[in-house]
Amino acid sequence: MNRVPGDEHARGRLRLPYPEPVDIQRKAQWTKSAFDRYGVRQLVTTIPAVLAQVFKMAWRIDRRDVLVMVGAQVAYGVGSAVALAATARAMVPILGSGSVSHRVHEALPALVVIAVAAGVGRVAYGLASWSVARLKPRLMTAADVAVVETMLRVELGAFLRPEFSEEHEAAETGAVRCDRLIYDVQSFMSALIKLVAAFGVLTALHPLMLPVLVLAVLPSGVGAMAEARIEHQVHTANSTGRNVRGMMRWFVTAGKLADEVRGMSMAGYLSYWYRTLSKRLDDRSLTGAGRQLRANLVAAVFGGLCLSLAWGTLLWLTVSGRMSLAIAATAVLAVRTALGNLANVVHYAASLFHSSLFLGDWKQFIEGSKALMPTAGTVPAPRGPECTQVRDAVFTYPNKVRPAVDGVSLTLRRGELVAVLGENGSGKSTLTRLMTGLYTPDKGHVRWDGVDLSSVDVDEIWEQTGFVTQQFGYWPVSARDNITLGQPLSRDDDRVWEAVDAVGLREAFEELPHGLDTLLAAELWGGVSMSGGQWQRIACARVLYRRPAVVVMDEPTSDMDPRGETRCSSCCARPPRDGSRSWSRTGWPTPRSRTGSSSWTRGTSSSTAPSTSSPREAGSSRSSTNSVWTEGSTAGDRYEAGAVVGEREAAVLRRAAARQGVGEVLRPSVAHELLGHGPPVSQHARDGRPYRVA
Repeated sequence: MNRVPGDEHARGRLRLPYPEPVDIQRKAQWTKSAFDRYGVRQLVTTIPAVLAQVFKMAWRIDRRDVLVMVGAQVAYGVGSAVALAATARAMVPILGSGSVSHRVHEALPALVVIAVAAGVGRVAYGLASWSVARLKPRLMTAADVAVVETMLRVELGAFLRPEFSEEHEAAETGAVRCDRLIYDVQSFMSALIKLVAAFGVLTALHPLMLPVLVLAVLPSGVGAMAEARIEHQVHTANSTGRNVRGMMRWFVTAGKLADEVRGMSMAGYLSYWYRTLSKRLDDRSLTGAGRQLRANLVAAVFGGLCLSLAWGTLLWLTVSGRMSLAIAATAVLAVRTALGNLANVVHYAASLFHSSLFLGDWKQFIEGSKALMPTAGTVPAPRGPECTQVRDAVFTYPNKVRPAVDGVSLTLRRGELVAVLGENGSGKSTLTRLMTGLYTPDKGHVRWDGVDLSSVDVDEIWEQTGFVTQQFGYWPVSARDNITLGQPLSRDDDRVWEAVDAVGLREAFEELPHGLDTLLAAELWGGVSMSGGQWQRIACARVLYRRPAVVVMDEPTSDMDPRGETRCSSCCARPPRDGSRSWSRTGWPTPRSRTGSSSWTRGTSSSTAPSTSSPREAGSSRSSTNSVWTEGSTAGDRYEAGAVVGEREAAVLRRAAARQGVGEVLRPSVAHELLGHGPPVSQHARDGRPYRVA
């Protein structure tokens, strides 16, 4: 049974077996390895292609080191060829007749050449290793940076694709393999050049030796390719499981979740889950290891037979008199050299081939992600837009049948305070992301001052937006950089402290050991921790420091105490001098009966208050837009509500003008009162007058 030792009973009750982790497998083309996606011809040309790819990447990094590596390898190969040729010449007098001194004297010039060639070869090999040591870390860094920059540039919708995270994981593996790739290239070139030199000497000694040697190592090459194929297939089969395990590992080991794990008695299940999934991955690897063993044994048997044939051929040539004893001795040395280098060529070629599979995943991710990057529009984005219009917008998430936003129309004007309210999953966050160009609607249009966002450069849009999202970053940088996010707007810290003061964090920041230079990451040496509410205030301060034209607040005060909530809501809602608009997205109130002149059902309103002639907005053909009047305000200060189409519905409430003294975002309690629910909210009105339904 699936139980952790010691967990059989909990407070006297028998605990049920833990549920098994779900086994998620990659589908479609991503279950296929490179062997399945390409034919034999493509596999044969893989080695030259990967060599060209590596040299191209290395050339961009440092041309001098590439030239040194290639030149040193050529010198190393030439030295090996000269040494073998001189050895053949030295063998003739050494194995000849006469006194030992006479034979050594005759062989001395050739021996000197051998020594010089060996010295040149060692120096050349050292230079090649030096250049590789310089290229290796930079090559891996370049590949890793390419992955990171790709992740930063793809559109937000790319993260919604189920296969994108797996493609990213495969690309990460390919980037790590680049650390080994340049070393394999250097070793392969070294062995190949020495092999060519040995083949040249053997061909000069007797032409029959060359095909026999090639045949001797061919089974080893086939076996190495089969081993690489099996390993990549196992890697592909385990990719999703590794991805899921990595995600769960963060949840299990993160200090931020340690209290929940312990307080909810989750440790036993999480340990079982992690061990079970790890065993599942290990079982696939063990199955692959058995297949690799069988492939290697078959290759070893055939390789041994072919190698015996090579030595038998050499023996036959010597015994039959077709090769002199001196030439045979040189041939033995050349054969041993050739066999060693041929084995190295096969080994490093297989390693290159193996790495090329992962490099192919990296290259495919980098090139394939270009189609997921936003296209640079040709129309300039409006600066500080006066009007944002959403017309008949439809957006459906991948693998979803029902649209998250379906036929929504909405108009927002500069200086307004707008609240989007609705049930969980009603499309509130989706709507705000459509309005700011983070998502592109499947149908319909989003326009700023009449300009369709699909025709402009999204970077120009995002330069004018500010976000406080539900999941904001706890950036492991200094307190200052957490406010500026690496985009300082002035050389001094006045604006930083202004934003810190606005959200009520000055006292906390002044208590930091190094002030604004303090690292906000307790996990790192010298860093300090902040509470959840303080981090949320920092997120609000980022928006205040940025002073964007459009502000989106997605439940910005959920972790704050009442005082911090009031302060941050007031500051973020108060428009700056340029009259930015602020959108606040909150939760949908639970409907309940209430006596009065207004009744609300699932986000639509039926009111006895005087209606306005405003157009129908934020709704579908079955929703209506009505005015809700507030006591103590003029007719121009109204809130409008409508329904977002979907399984769940959401309302849009708007303060038509953000007048002085009304610097409040519509928080849940305020929205409850406006919708006829919840306690009185007079304490939330800065001008002292309560908001309530007329």
